[in-house]
Amino acid sequence: MEFRVFDAPVNERLDVAISRALEFSRSYAKELVLTGFVQLNGRSVSKPSLKLSGQEIVSVSIPPPKPMMVEPEDIPLDIIYQDDDLAAINKPPGLAAHPTASLRSGTVVNALLGQISLSKDRQFDPNDEDYRPGIVHRLDKDTSGVMIVAKNNEAHRHISNSFKRRLTDKEYVAIAVGDIPDDIHVDGPIGRHPVHRQKMMVGGNNPRSANTFFRVIARSKNHVLVKAKPHTGRTHQIRVHLAYLKASILGDKVYGQESGVIARQALHAHQLTLPHPEDNQAITFLAQVPADMVEAWLRLGGNWPPAPGEELL
Repeated sequence: MEFRVFDAPVNERLDVAISRALEFSRSYAKELVLTGFVQLNGRSVSKPSLKLSGQEIVSVSIPPPKPMMVEPEDIPLDIIYQDDDLAAINKPPGLAAHPTASLRSGTVVNALLGQISLSKDRQFDPNDEDYRPGIVHRLDKDTSGVMIVAKNNEAHRHISNSFKRRLTDKEYVAIAVGDIPDDIHVDGPIGRHPVHRQKMMVGGNNPRSANTFFRVIARSKNHVLVKAKPHTGRTHQIRVHLAYLKASILGDKVYGQESGVIARQALHAHQLTLPHPEDNQAITFLAQVPADMVEAWLRLGGNWPPAPGEELL
């Protein structure tokens, strides 16, 4: 059993302090407290919401991982690149990033388990609804493209910090219904929709800053093919900002409507650059725009490639 000790922060919940200090999920930290694996100044404590004064020494015993409840699955996965620290995959549409309370199979995590090592596998309980070893960022289930997975804990910390500090450069390709200017920057804070809790919106509840730059690559009748560069990483950011511009993504059932030319939202994570955990040097990963988006654009009357020099194939 692993044993960890740290000084308590001032005026913070016990489960939150454990989650931050040991980089555990909040739910796993709470479970450790409730099941008797946490002590304050040598005395057992069982209240996750206990407010700390900052004078305590927090001791956490980390039990061995429980039997695997999320099973490896034989799911074809395009691994673009991998080394000792990370793997870059070209996630297909229809594949969720990690299991949830209602989804325990058919995810990127299921596909990778048994194939490669994943970071933080001991810190996540396979019974937990938010079981996500290796996952440092996410793509929506029906968004395709480049996704990075961490293979060890040090790489996980480095890559997570790179995303938090906005040291990554992300580029997406989307087909939008409607029209937008050739180049436009959207600075629109995004929050939870006050009525439809599964949706986000510009404004909403507890909005957080969100910035996206859009450039039109090509146009067809009532549709545009765009590159999107999000400078922040809010939930559904590109989808919300395009809907805000009255040009929702083709096939987006949440922020637009279904389409007869594509079975999912036409959004693809085309390129991702980040500092590598080993030497901090920039490394870039590229995933070709998938056939369903190319075919949709052609059916809408567009040309492919849309313009000379556009590296979309």
